[in-house]
This record gives sequence, C-alpha cells and structure tokens, in this order.
Amino acid sequence: MATHKSAEKRSKQNEKRRVGNISTKSRVKTYIKSVLTAVEAKDKEGALNALQKAVPVIAKAGAKGVYHHKTASRYISRLTRKVNVQFAAEA
Repeated sequence: MATHKSAEKRSKQNEKRRVGNISTKSRVKTYIKSVLTAVEAKDKEGALNALQKAVPVIAKAGAKGVYHHKTASRYISRLTRKVNVQFAAEA
C-alpha cells in the first residue's frame, strides 16, 4: 500500500488508466470482430464499412499507448489484408 502522498496519487492514476485501457481494448476487440464476421459472411460492403470504422479506433489506441504502435499497425494490416484477399477475386 502507498505510504506517502505522491505514491497514493500515482496509485489512483494507475487505477484510472487501467480501467480506461480495459474499456479501450474491449472496444478494439469489438470492432475487429465486426470486420471478421463480415468477411466470414462474405459481405463485401459490410466488411469495408466495418474496416473503415475499425481502423481509426485501433490507430487511436496505438497512439494513446493502450497498445504498442506496432501492435496497432499489425492489427490494421492484418484486417485490411483479410478484407482485400477475400474480395480481390470479385473485383
């Protein structure tokens, strides 16, 4: 347990950040799942719309430090590649 004022403040800040990070990670996972679901259902328009919504959310999580920036980039890259590969034959 924190024994002085600055340590108590740091503990409170860490807890706030932890809760916020959990929320952000959950939001990112939800967006990723929506893209993957649309790809599996072979819904081209739905997948593209879901991807458009997911990319900024993932990028922001990377920028804020919730995820390492390279992890966020990897998520975006893999999602984009799945969408493009799935619907490349139709183009």
